[in-house]
Amino acid sequence: MKLSKRLQAIADMIPEKVRVIDVGCDHAFLDIYLTLKGSNECLASDVNEKVLQKTKEMIESYQLLDKIQIVKSDGLKNITLRQDDFVVIAGMGTSTILKIVEEKKPLQMIIQSNNDLEKLRRELSSRYGFSIIDEQVVLEKGVYYVIMKLQSKKTCYNEREYLFGPVLISKKDSLTISYFEYLFEKKSRIINRLPNDSEERKKFMIEISYLKTLLQE
Repeated sequence: MKLSKRLQAIADMIPEKVRVIDVGCDHAFLDIYLTLKGSNECLASDVNEKVLQKTKEMIESYQLLDKIQIVKSDGLKNITLRQDDFVVIAGMGTSTILKIVEEKKPLQMIIQSNNDLEKLRRELSSRYGFSIIDEQVVLEKGVYYVIMKLQSKKTCYNEREYLFGPVLISKKDSLTISYFEYLFEKKSRIINRLPNDSEERKKFMIEISYLKTLLQE
């Protein structure tokens, strides 16, 4: 099975021989791929019955119904977590992800949010005690995605790290640089439409200054 760039990046972050809890499993492509590789046990979950039916059909087409567990669950509510489980929550918004983590906190997880990465990093670190141990940028169909790998370990970050990622800001690969250039150009366009004395403009000016420094380092 060939995964999308985003799912492949997530798969590459998952250690061997751990159980993967795939929350909001999206037809279980990740679970099927990992199971075919043979080193991971997978549990695919979703709250939507129609999605789970499609998930079951997809898993059955690969003859893996006896190897991948399917669970109907709102987030992690109906799932008993083991200590070494790796929880994957991808393709959701930050508010939804934080709600899932608040209800049942895993010890290690991989997150890909569709919005508000600053809030996600800040809340997961300061409120829920997670450390960001890896981050990766993926560009797929013209859209940048940031994937984070976290473990339960209290770590304090500075403002620049919350804004742009404690791991990402140390990376110098062309894709990460391209992502920061994209953010710089996007925020530069937005700031021109904001009132000179607005708090939002002041915030954007700080972010643009941080990005300029990052791109010059």
